[in-house]
Amino acid sequence: MTASETFAATIRRHSQDIFRLAVPTIMARAGMMVMMIVDAVMVGHYSAQELAYQSIGLAPMMFMMVTCFGLLTGTLVITAFHVGAKELSDCGAVWRRSLTYALILGLIGAVASLFGEAFLLAVGQTEDLARGGGKIIGILGWSMPPMLIFVASAFFLEGLKRPKVGMYIMIIGNLFNVAVNWILVFGHLGAPELGAAGSAYSTLCVRAIMAGCILYYIWNLADQAELNIRVHAKMIYAGGWAAWSKLRKIGLGAGASGAIESGAFSSMSLFAGLLGILPLGAFSIAFNMLALTFMFALGLGSATAVCVGHAYGRGERRDMAFAGWTGLGLTIVSMAILGLFLIALNSEIAAGFTNNAELISRAAPMIAFISLVLIADGGQSVMAHALRGCGETWVPAALHVVAYLVVMIPLAWYLALPAGHGAIGLFESILVASIISVALASIRFHYLLKNQNP
Repeated sequence: MTASETFAATIRRHSQDIFRLAVPTIMARAGMMVMMIVDAVMVGHYSAQELAYQSIGLAPMMFMMVTCFGLLTGTLVITAFHVGAKELSDCGAVWRRSLTYALILGLIGAVASLFGEAFLLAVGQTEDLARGGGKIIGILGWSMPPMLIFVASAFFLEGLKRPKVGMYIMIIGNLFNVAVNWILVFGHLGAPELGAAGSAYSTLCVRAIMAGCILYYIWNLADQAELNIRVHAKMIYAGGWAAWSKLRKIGLGAGASGAIESGAFSSMSLFAGLLGILPLGAFSIAFNMLALTFMFALGLGSATAVCVGHAYGRGERRDMAFAGWTGLGLTIVSMAILGLFLIALNSEIAAGFTNNAELISRAAPMIAFISLVLIADGGQSVMAHALRGCGETWVPAALHVVAYLVVMIPLAWYLALPAGHGAIGLFESILVASIISVALASIRFHYLLKNQNP
């Protein structure tokens, strides 16, 4: 912010900057959820039982994916730091290290996915749900390495303020996924009729193609020499383990936050599974809509983190404040508008997932209720990103421990089971926890701006 710039002009500048970055980022983030929702819609129209298998299988997969996304967040933040500090030649090293990190994490996730059925049995699911869900986990596990390579590369481009390519690749990937789903879920064109497993195989194929496309694009950037993209393979490890410290530091904090939040949210699906097949299916439909609309907040959060990070790299604390609070304001307004659509179209949205009348009647009220959850959940996500843009690592994770582990999980169990609220009680607990989280994160951001110099 310059001395001659007015308050209104500063807000307008940050709003434009955040939206310019956020729109393609939202499309890319939402694209990941759209892929899952398309799977759920097509599987839901194939069989309610297969939808239950898919829903219970996605719960632990979402935990692993969101945790790994967090671990890779350092790619975005550190790239933004280097761009803000005019250190473009250091950006390529960030990308190369993040690719290695993504591959390691992906392989760990793939191996862990082999034990999906045993995990579901251990947390109390029926043998039928555990067997069907475990099969889905096993297939999706092998899509983890290419997916994380794509995410790390997309984060790198977002840090460079070039998020559109990730959006374009995601759009094309979704179109391809619809076609392959149609073939494998329903058994068209002579293919076997695989149900939920077919949608998982489709996801695996699409993620591999997306990873290849984004790697090709980055390798052939017009300014790849200035960014130091292409180096001899041995230079990936130049500087040893210490050279990875910033990537690890920010990533571990964000990964812990992601693990805490996604683990807590995954437990919601497990609680829903204890309520029965129909409550689980209805919860899954509403939760898919919450997750999809949350991608808007996640995109705004990533854009806010980049803007805060650039200001941090320039040493402009006042601009950090404007970027963070503007991001929060834009998120609240955006989530409120999306919530109105959910309220108005709750039954129609539920009917889009299934033709089962009882499932629709159970899911519709939950879809309307999440309009309230969106505002608080979106706000807490943006403020956590703003904290990471300031270089914070473990404080956001600690705040998530309080909100989502200490408060949400016990409250969800109580409201859904002993209190008899059923599946909607799970969303009530998410609302309470998210209000606590956004309040604590906002207080921390205010404290940092007041008491620390970037």
